[in-house]
Amino acid sequence: MGVRSEHAYTAAVASIGLSFLSWVTSRKKEDASLARADRWGIFVGQWAPTFFGLGLALKGYEDGKR
Repeated sequence: MGVRSEHAYTAAVASIGLSFLSWVTSRKKEDASLARADRWGIFVGQWAPTFFGLGLALKGYEDGKR
């Protein structure tokens, strides 16, 4: 399908940045508590391990070690 391990790794790193950005945005722009901002940051931050895992799986597939 054209999806490579580098794409998954890039998505993982981007999700870390997006996690921080969503936390800051929620904290500054919304009229909500710190707990809500923390939940947004944690929610997006949980994507990173998934993308790293997909990257490892794709790397194994690319190397022929599946």
